[in-house]
Amino acid sequence: MPERKVRGQVIVALLLAVLGFAVAVQVRAQDREGIYPGARRSELVQLLDSLDAANLRADRQIAELEATKRELQTSTNATQTAQQEAREEATTLAILAGTVAATGPGVAIEIQDQKGSISAATMLNAVEELRDAGAEAIEVNDTARIVAQTYFADGDGSITIDGAPVRPPYLIEAIGSPQTLSVAVSFPGGLADEVEALGGSVFVAEADAIDITALSQQRAPEYAQPAP
Repeated sequence: MPERKVRGQVIVALLLAVLGFAVAVQVRAQDREGIYPGARRSELVQLLDSLDAANLRADRQIAELEATKRELQTSTNATQTAQQEAREEATTLAILAGTVAATGPGVAIEIQDQKGSISAATMLNAVEELRDAGAEAIEVNDTARIVAQTYFADGDGSITIDGAPVRPPYLIEAIGSPQTLSVAVSFPGGLADEVEALGGSVFVAEADAIDITALSQQRAPEYAQPAP
């Protein structure tokens, strides 16, 4: 009995030792499990902070790109507007200079010169009255385009315009307000009265569309230069 008792005590002690060791291992494992989740959370927090920072940088870059895009669009629009304005100005100057054909409402004026008494001065007066009434483009007999440099002279049985002869009947076509141009020709003491006093006659027809196809020959200025 004493031997069995001692043996039993030894077995119990061994079991207690094994149990204690198992408990210790379990506690250590639990401690490790408690530390690991804490570390993972820290890493996740750091990761989220990094993502937030990356998002902020991306937002700033997007904002900068959007601003650049708006600037480019504004610049492009400004450039396109400037180009459009330049094209329109070039077209206007070309019409005034007589280097391109023109079309628009206006009048057709026929001057009959039965006695051959219509002079270059009369033709110049006609052109000046039309210009004063707002004519934007003028041609005579479908051959002579009237511009700022145009000159008139009397020839042998004709009138020369820029050195080229034109003969009666004279057909003056002008683009502008039809009513205003018509009144400018027929008002008392104007072109119609002047021509009739010389033995000729004037016929004016208003039109919705006048086609001016004669072009002016460009002459480089001999003396005039752009002012600084």
